[in-house]
Amino acid sequence: MSSREDLKDEVIPPIYSYDEEIRHSHDLVAGLDEAGRGPLAGPVVAAAVVLQPGSIIDGLRDSKKTPEKQRKRVFWEIVMSAVSIGVGMTEAEEIDRINILQSTKRAMERAIGDLTVTPDILLIDAVSLPNIKIKQNSMIKGESISAAIAAASIVAKVVRDDLMMNYHEKYPAYNFKRHKGYGTKEHIECINKHGPCRIHRKSFRKVGDMQIPFN
Repeated sequence: MSSREDLKDEVIPPIYSYDEEIRHSHDLVAGLDEAGRGPLAGPVVAAAVVLQPGSIIDGLRDSKKTPEKQRKRVFWEIVMSAVSIGVGMTEAEEIDRINILQSTKRAMERAIGDLTVTPDILLIDAVSLPNIKIKQNSMIKGESISAAIAAASIVAKVVRDDLMMNYHEKYPAYNFKRHKGYGTKEHIECINKHGPCRIHRKSFRKVGDMQIPFN
């Protein structure tokens, strides 16, 4: 991790520019993002991250564009340097009950509640949170625009992947360690063979169409 002073003679990465502009009028800026809206199994995990003003985390970008090994390194740099990090999630049963969009919003609300500080503004990837009475800026592909959102995307992805590795130990027949619950050919074949397990989202068509009892 570097500071603004360390990089004063270098070009500041563009992903930090948006956040710095926001800090002209808001001291505590929290980025929010989620991981796990698309999979057939496992939770949606959301993260809220308040980065230290003026800090530069080398390699910080959208988690989907970050190789796993680098993602882990960046994750720990975020953990060590952030002002506060909050994590929230919704499990498959809740996703089935209230739908994936509302589950995503609920996970984000829980992540905000998990913060140790109250942000002045929320920078959110793609959605808005009407139940949260904090000023919000919602943007499409926010993880490519805002460093705080990119940091939240890294935290959410790493936390969720680790959870899916744990689920692999409990349900080894589905090989969650490889596909993390996404609808790959291998995963579909596993569901066809063994039926859905307790962490599968039975409201998702590719799972619900299976005429096999849950394990």
